[in-house]
Amino acid sequence: MTDSLSPTFPRGRLLRTTLLLATGTVAVVALAGCGAGSPSGSGPTATSSASTPGSTPASTADATQTPESTATPTPTPTAAGTPVALTCDQVLTLDDVYAYNPNYGSAPGFEPTLDAGQKAAEFQGLNCGLLHQSSGGTIEVSVTQPNDVLLSQLKTEAVGSSQIVPTYGTPPDVEGYFSAAGGTGVAQVFTSTYWITVGSPEFFEPGDAAALVSAAISNLQ
Repeated sequence: MTDSLSPTFPRGRLLRTTLLLATGTVAVVALAGCGAGSPSGSGPTATSSASTPGSTPASTADATQTPESTATPTPTPTAAGTPVALTCDQVLTLDDVYAYNPNYGSAPGFEPTLDAGQKAAEFQGLNCGLLHQSSGGTIEVSVTQPNDVLLSQLKTEAVGSSQIVPTYGTPPDVEGYFSAAGGTGVAQVFTSTYWITVGSPEFFEPGDAAALVSAAISNLQ
């Protein structure tokens, strides 16, 4: 009987061993395939920071907006007067004064005391005084060239404080008024250019000043 040096293995055990090795190889290949695939949905997702072509960032759009234009406010007209380029003897000539009353002449160093004359001075008007040579009484005459705003104010005051005198002139070319207060009568007329006032303690009614008013209107036309 001859003994063999090579070991012998049963056939069934060899078959099982081969199957186990094959199964392990397949599992390793499958795991490798999963690792090489796309990441799962739970992983971080890259976000593109590139802007869409044609879009403008909000900050740039705001910075390039055209600012709204600011309207320049219109100045409000104010009361004003134009300097009167006349002399007293042009407003009332010596003949005019003599025809009214020969006892009157110019009053040297005259300063207005009536409100009308003071307002005329405020708006660059002309003030003239006539002095009675015997009694020392004074007739105050003023001429003002008002703008539309001042003219409207003066007419409103005249309507509220004086009576209308149609004999001083024909409206709208001439509007005449008369008032008496504090012992002084004041006649005032409005022409297309001037505001003329004549006042004196000697004026008690509109007719007392009519001759001087008429002469002044005629000389200023």
